[in-house]
Amino acid sequence: MRRARAGDPAAWRALVARYSRLLCAIARSYGLSGADIDDVVQTTWLRLVERLPRLRDPARAGAWLAVTARRESQAVLRRRGRERPLTGHTPVVTGPHHVVFGRELAGSVAAALDAVPPRCRALLELSIASPRLSYAEISTALGVPLGSVGPTRTRCLLHLRRRLGVT
Repeated sequence: MRRARAGDPAAWRALVARYSRLLCAIARSYGLSGADIDDVVQTTWLRLVERLPRLRDPARAGAWLAVTARRESQAVLRRRGRERPLTGHTPVVTGPHHVVFGRELAGSVAAALDAVPPRCRALLELSIASPRLSYAEISTALGVPLGSVGPTRTRCLLHLRRRLGVT
């Protein structure tokens, strides 16, 4: 990161090679695709360039990039909601009870996720990213030791299950 801050092109290439897949996966986990993913990734890199001189802890650049990609993905979704209606999307249901059940289930999961600690929520979100992220990528994004990703994920899932009342 320090070399990139100094303008070293090789350092920038290394950063892009290391984190671009993670940024794409984060954008994809928000249901984005194609040009929207490209926009999120490009904007995330732009934000890093803009804030690089003020970045307090260069060692946590991966986590900073992950948070920024999530925020940019959310911004794309907000803009999309305002700019164009959702067309051509018809949910597959067999009756009104499926709609009600689906909404209740989604609401329950959302409430349970809101109740777990923020680091658990972030880890669980990265764990279900598509394409699937490796523990090394999750470790980098969250700034946690690689060996703690699996055990922490297990504890977070147990916490989520307890919140949902699932044993």
